[in-house]
Amino acid sequence: MTDPTHARTRGGPVVDTGYGPVRGTDDGAVRRWLGIRYAAAPTGELRWRSPQPPARNQEVTHATAPGPVCPQLTDPRIPLDLGGRQGEDSLVLNVWAPGGTEPGAGKPVMVWVHGGAYVLGSGSQPLYDGSVLAVEGDAVVVTVNYRLGPFGFLDLSEFNGQPGARGLRFDTNVGLRDVLFALQWVRDNIAAFGGDPRRVTLFGESAGGGIITTLLASPAAEGLFSAAIAQSSPATSVYDAQRSRAVAHQFLERLGISDDEIWKLSGTPVPDILTAARQVHDAVPSQSPGLLAFAPIVDRELVPDYPVAAAQLGRTHPVPLIIGTNEHEATVFRWMKSPLMPITPGALRSMFAAIAAEQPGLQLPTEAQITSAYTGLRPKAIGLGMARDIGFRMPTLWFAEGHSAVAPVYLYRFDFTTPMLRLLRLGAAHATELPYVWGNLVAGPKDPTFKLGGLKHGRAVSERMRRRWVNFAASGQPSGAPAKRCGGPTGARTAPPC
Repeated sequence: MTDPTHARTRGGPVVDTGYGPVRGTDDGAVRRWLGIRYAAAPTGELRWRSPQPPARNQEVTHATAPGPVCPQLTDPRIPLDLGGRQGEDSLVLNVWAPGGTEPGAGKPVMVWVHGGAYVLGSGSQPLYDGSVLAVEGDAVVVTVNYRLGPFGFLDLSEFNGQPGARGLRFDTNVGLRDVLFALQWVRDNIAAFGGDPRRVTLFGESAGGGIITTLLASPAAEGLFSAAIAQSSPATSVYDAQRSRAVAHQFLERLGISDDEIWKLSGTPVPDILTAARQVHDAVPSQSPGLLAFAPIVDRELVPDYPVAAAQLGRTHPVPLIIGTNEHEATVFRWMKSPLMPITPGALRSMFAAIAAEQPGLQLPTEAQITSAYTGLRPKAIGLGMARDIGFRMPTLWFAEGHSAVAPVYLYRFDFTTPMLRLLRLGAAHATELPYVWGNLVAGPKDPTFKLGGLKHGRAVSERMRRRWVNFAASGQPSGAPAKRCGGPTGARTAPPC
């Protein structure tokens, strides 16, 4: 370990990790280490393999700028600032700590898994800048990149040992394995950044929340985190091997690669992979509304069972959990006209039937029971409510109910919105809680969220949410000032343990 004070005089704090020393920055308020490599580049024969340790670097690596982000299916309707250029050598993470934090300080650790339907996003998005959480929460914050889309959630394992593979091998769920590998890096290295490896809270939203509910049911994650927060987790969007193989064959057909040519995949250009993946990504939910082309699968190894089923059998890791949804989850999908969250009656029936067929052990309500919950609403409101509940709210409640048998569970619903989002008929839509969790409320001059007001109330809601999240990371309990209504029909509520 290089002495932090000495390192600061030479340009920034240096920490010696298991893979070599890294130099960050310290502005007095917060220390940052950006783009730290936690695994070898997953290229060539490693493209669809479990993450591997990188070679140790003897020289000091400058961790002062975000690293590459995973190649992905960008969507012009979602103009994300990914925080870095796209490239396969993207298995990096970022660390923030309060200014002056010394090695061994033992601060709580918060590890973020970003969302994006398993095909979009990065841990380096400006929205996920951990400065506010680290300083105000007196915590060490980590954000992680993991492989996305066909690179992280395409199951090609049926070709292992086949002549057409010519020795090339494929692992399942490599995106999940990336997150596990990053958690192992945190366990082994975070004390040198001032974090406590025994107090690690894994938190994430949407696909990131889905990864968290999946890892809660994965034996491989045992001991790697002590608490979890799952925001808008699509907990039932985990599929079986038969369906995942059908997706793989669609992908190979679009790519023009036969079973005898599987060996070519290690050298297939990234643009070609993304073009084929885009076609499959669009085709699958059009054929089966609500289903994702690329998502975790039950491989009977890393993921031995469906996460909701495992939770209901009491087979999740006994760590405290915050889990919840937003009041208007489905509105942003309506705005995008996305088949990932259908709102027509026929598509909703198909989506619900797919869950029932995929996970027959679930005790699902009948159609009559479902429709009775939406009496008196307009048809569009019924569709939005059912889409929200089938896609997010019901899976959240099923998982929470099961997990509460092994550990404390805290349910929440995020209701806060702004005048502009109400005008746009979005309300408390999917992902709108993210700026409040991170304390990064204004994304830039083009951000319309607060153009019609609401920033004062938004800051109050953000302060309350951050306090609960960081207190949960520190103690396992989301303590904070009692929630109260703020600015009319808005607010964020947290319920007692289930």
